[in-house]
Amino acid sequence: MAKALELQLKVGDPAPAFSAPIQTGETVSLAGLRGKPVALYFYPKDDTPGCTTEACSFRDGWSALKKAGVVVLGVSTDPVKSHTKFAEKFKLPFPLLADEERKIVTAYGVWGEKVFMGRKYQGTHRVTFLIGGNGRIATIWPKVKPEGHAEEVLAAAKELARKSGDAAAA
Repeated sequence: MAKALELQLKVGDPAPAFSAPIQTGETVSLAGLRGKPVALYFYPKDDTPGCTTEACSFRDGWSALKKAGVVVLGVSTDPVKSHTKFAEKFKLPFPLLADEERKIVTAYGVWGEKVFMGRKYQGTHRVTFLIGGNGRIATIWPKVKPEGHAEEVLAAAKELARKSGDAAAA
């Protein structure tokens, strides 16, 4: 079994800047989202069982997350074309960032050794970061369980809004 991923980023750290294409062909950057809480969730691969469960959890919680002012962004190293198929197949209403050059997964420290059925390989770990409107990391989920994860993120976003006095997101 691979040792647990040790994240270098900590709560309170500035979130690393990024800019990447999404399934619509547009580009999304963290700088363009300043002032809004961002749920940045990293997942290994489009249209696989755990990743589909997690994406559908965010899809099913979308209206509550949106009402709370949370921007949801999924990130994997899959290409835009794969993201487009995945988003259309499961009617995902949020952007999926294509990080083919592994710049974002590397900046956030979620790329590393994994083990599946005894085979070691390099891949994306399932980690979520809640980034406050101030651009700092507010919460980190280093080992995400795909089912019901959106509810955890929503609860943390509401708590963040309460602490920062943002009544609109509470």
